Amino acid sequence: MSKKLAALSQTQRERLAHLELRAFFTGECRRADIESRFGVKPAAATRDLGAYRDLAPHNLEYDSVSRCYRPTPNFKPVFEFSSDRVLSWLLQGFGDGLDLRLKKAAPCEGPGNLVRPNLEILAAVTRALCAKRPLKITYLSLSSGASTRVIVPVALADNGLRWHVRAFDRAKARFSDFVLTRITKTKEMLEEAREQELLPADEQWVRIVDLEIVPHPGVKWSAGVEADYAMEEGAIKLRTRAALAGYVLRRWTVDCSDNHSLDPRSHHLWLRNTPTLYGVESAVLAPGYLASDQVRVEDECD
Repeated sequence: MSKKLAALSQTQRERLAHLELRAFFTGECRRADIESRFGVKPAAATRDLGAYRDLAPHNLEYDSVSRCYRPTPNFKPVFEFSSDRVLSWLLQGFGDGLDLRLKKAAPCEGPGNLVRPNLEILAAVTRALCAKRPLKITYLSLSSGASTRVIVPVALADNGLRWHVRAFDRAKARFSDFVLTRITKTKEMLEEAREQELLPADEQWVRIVDLEIVPHPGVKWSAGVEADYAMEEGAIKLRTRAALAGYVLRRWTVDCSDNHSLDPRSHHLWLRNTPTLYGVESAVLAPGYLASDQVRVEDECD
């Protein structure tokens, strides 16, 4: 820790760390961000901005048009952040565990996991996401190796195993999932994304699917399964995005076959309303589910 940083109080260091997080991962920060997050007066927030610029004079530049500070090309983080904490902040909002009713910095949903992506890559993705701009990436596909693609990131999601980026793939002209850790290089593009490339146009993300999950009929003593999952009236009724439904069902190893044909010793749960998966692209990942309209999912199948 530098002498200048050590000379600051713990509470001010926390405010400066928050300021740096917003600049690094969303591409902008404002005095009002500090005021709303920490409940300080405008004068105190102004002093924090001054203190941060004193610590890192080459990290931020003022955008007079948008009236905010943005990271410079020479940005170097002052604080050390773990990828787990950053992903937690993105998932829950920048509240440090407190329910402050703050708006999330980026659309991001999931139960959390232990994957640790490169923070420079993550920051480039989230900045493009928040700015609604395309991003040129080098992506490691399991079937075709490294390739250069132009994507428009629209959301982050945790599929229970790893984090992925929901994005519009310009080469394929469709929304797909990209494993965050398979992105090895990024180049920010200054153009704005087109309307059909943004989150409201992603039908699989917007569509909500109702899942009715019950004990597998092959389990002899279903009361134990009901207790495991705190079922009410013998079922779990879950609502999830169509883009995430397959991940959810695979994570819980839910038998999604029509006739519950999978082994109940490894599949304690069964999806009672399998027709709900009709037209759900991520259903290709659901154990036992077969449909003629399945579409390959970039994240897991490529």
